[in-house]
Amino acid sequence: MEILSLSSKGFTSVGEFNSVKADTLSHQTVTMEEDRIAKSYAGRSLFITGGTGFLGKVLVEKLLRCCPEIKKIYLLVRNKKGKDPQIRIKEMFDNVLFDTVKKQRGAESILNVCEALCGDVTIPDLGMSEDDKQIIRDNVSVIYHCAATIRFDEELKKAVFLNVRGTKLILQLAKECKRLELFTYVSTAYCHLHIKHLVEQPYAPPADPHKVIAAMEWMSDDVVASIQKKVLGDIPNTYAYTKSLAEALVVETFDSLPSVILRPSIVIPIWKTPLPGWTDNINGPTGLLIGAGKGVIRTMYCNSSGYGDYLPVDIAVNAMLCVTWQFLTTKNFDIRVRHLTSSNEIKVSWQEVIELGRWVIENRLPLNGVVWYPGGSMKSNRFVHYVCTILYHWIPAMLIDTLLWCLRYPPVLCRVHRRIQKGFEVFEYYANNQWDFDNSSVLELRRMMNDTERHKYIIEKIDVDLVEYFEACTLCARRYILNEPDDTIPQARKHMKVMYCVDRVVKTVFLGILLYYLGCFLYRMFFNN
Repeated sequence: MEILSLSSKGFTSVGEFNSVKADTLSHQTVTMEEDRIAKSYAGRSLFITGGTGFLGKVLVEKLLRCCPEIKKIYLLVRNKKGKDPQIRIKEMFDNVLFDTVKKQRGAESILNVCEALCGDVTIPDLGMSEDDKQIIRDNVSVIYHCAATIRFDEELKKAVFLNVRGTKLILQLAKECKRLELFTYVSTAYCHLHIKHLVEQPYAPPADPHKVIAAMEWMSDDVVASIQKKVLGDIPNTYAYTKSLAEALVVETFDSLPSVILRPSIVIPIWKTPLPGWTDNINGPTGLLIGAGKGVIRTMYCNSSGYGDYLPVDIAVNAMLCVTWQFLTTKNFDIRVRHLTSSNEIKVSWQEVIELGRWVIENRLPLNGVVWYPGGSMKSNRFVHYVCTILYHWIPAMLIDTLLWCLRYPPVLCRVHRRIQKGFEVFEYYANNQWDFDNSSVLELRRMMNDTERHKYIIEKIDVDLVEYFEACTLCARRYILNEPDDTIPQARKHMKVMYCVDRVVKTVFLGILLYYLGCFLYRMFFNN
């Protein structure tokens, strides 16, 4: 998908692009043409699983804000901590993400459009009542199956039940829908890792998904855990394994259902609308940004010149709506798999990402209570990284936790570093390998869109100011994840300056001690003989 071109201040290696400037998409230049994408949703009822997740929230918000004539959005929501699903939906709409659409339409209006149906994709019958299933059968014409566990280290059995069996059950319900026009399965571009250049087509799964489901249903948790590594084989985690199995289930329905597979890449915080920089979790780049910004992460084993494929979540959602419109309009199902990716047009190295994030936090928006001045680097040698992990992660963590224990506070840093270490085990595989994705089918989609649609559902090549984007991400992380108010920024800047001085003093003292002992050693070696 030719979705995104990124430009940054001070990062000339990103490249020069003949791209559409953001200001050319301003209201002044957009002609008043019909929004056919919004019109394609008019009067239709949708069923969304995973609507309370990161991607799901942004999808629901975009539909409510830009497609006001949608008849109904049914959300499959499970009971959580004793909360009724409808209560959970109301709480979801309290999130700052929905402030714009609530001002636009009113809170009561969007609650009338969205209806929570109690259910759980991990339960054999989806945990849905027969009445709720009948509502879906009788009314729904478009299904978005987004529900999945995105934990890479999830236990195999749980991942199979959620990602694979859950998909099978949703497909069975979809086959019973009387009005169904499109079933969309949201997969991932990183689910066939043995193929380095992926095209928009199905690939053979690593195993028969039906047999895997059956095996997980009769095996005990202990037995599954004991054979997990053997089952996965060369696949590094349960996420990639189960998503590839789920894709195979969808492919089986190509002859009987209007089903399609969308493969977004690494979904990152919002770029443009409705709230730049917004995310609701610390997965992926946001977690690295926070960890490095707090001075906790100081070394990574990573090919610094390599790159990942990133896609802001609002661009991913725009692409989902555009693809839906194309299928509903043309009824052409020749291409069933679509890549929602960006690396064909832009390759931002891991080194550039790290340096830019560090510069923003050090100079613009420091975080509160940093443990140490942000620093460190990526290592291309695993042994050097291992030594640095001991010196810069574990030894300081143990010393600080010991001090906290002596002061009768609960130790935290060793626990944090255990979580970081597990995250590194996943990150290192992706950071030290490279994949490329063909996304040529979206060129046709872009040509179909008029100016109004290009403005509202941006999937064009847009110049993004990376400094501005990282600032927005950092600001949202401060406000909505770390709960650090804006009025604490001046104090955070002062604290950062103090930590800078401490960092320099400690390094100078350490270097002095090292030189002293080296001098003593050399003196004894040359003059005491």
